[in-house]
Amino acid sequence: MKKLHTLFLFLSLIFFTSCEDVIPVDLDTAPPKLVVEAIIKWEKGTDGKNQKIKLTTTASYFSNQIPVVSGATISIKNSSNTIFNFTEIGATGEYMCSNFVPVINETYTLTILHNGNTYTATETLKSVAPIEEVTQKNDGGFTGTDIQIKTFYTDPANEVNYYLYQYSYNNQILQNFYADEDSYFQGNRFFSLSQKDNLKAGDQVTITHYGISKSYYNYMNILISIAGGGGGGPFQAPPATVRGNIINTTDKNNYALGYFTLNEIDTKTYTIQ
Repeated sequence: MKKLHTLFLFLSLIFFTSCEDVIPVDLDTAPPKLVVEAIIKWEKGTDGKNQKIKLTTTASYFSNQIPVVSGATISIKNSSNTIFNFTEIGATGEYMCSNFVPVINETYTLTILHNGNTYTATETLKSVAPIEEVTQKNDGGFTGTDIQIKTFYTDPANEVNYYLYQYSYNNQILQNFYADEDSYFQGNRFFSLSQKDNLKAGDQVTITHYGISKSYYNYMNILISIAGGGGGGPFQAPPATVRGNIINTTDKNNYALGYFTLNEIDTKTYTIQ
């Protein structure tokens, strides 16, 4: 996803009966900003040791590539001051850790050193209720022609929970995302939902439920709204107008984009019947 921080576009169309003028367009592109994709995911049933953080920068509107950021120093520290270092793989802008220790409700602090700037963010790892059942309905939607998939779970009682739902289809590029809170189904059995009218028997859908914090819930609601109802990929580089929780402690005006979040997730793959 290409991002243009500041785009001032003035179009003047002048029509003449005998000639046509070419009007120059001035584009003012702001300096690149660091984009941080620090989504720590602990899938149920795994040890969660292998984690990845990706760094890129924003690019101009007409750029064909999203520049990666190499040579940064990245670490995450827990409340006991145990440090988990992330090492870049080649010059890909992808930084890996193979000994991360995820703990539910533990607080972690991310630190990134890059180009003389220090970026930090603090978040808490949130749990997610296990997926219990996936059901299919073939006459869903307003038209009655959509294939409707419901994924059920039981929300924990006596605590406030926030969720992110992701539906990925093997025959489609766009994915469905939406965020939810348990205000209206506290402690009850509930479900996430996706509806498509272009599915056939044998197609596969991968369903992922994330346990997320309230602040990340608010952030994702904004991103999903900008993305147009959940299509596309909010985990890609966010628009410059959406500020995450990453702070540049060296120069506050040179802020980074993206978000540092830690989520327990549960994933199921369902085959359309």
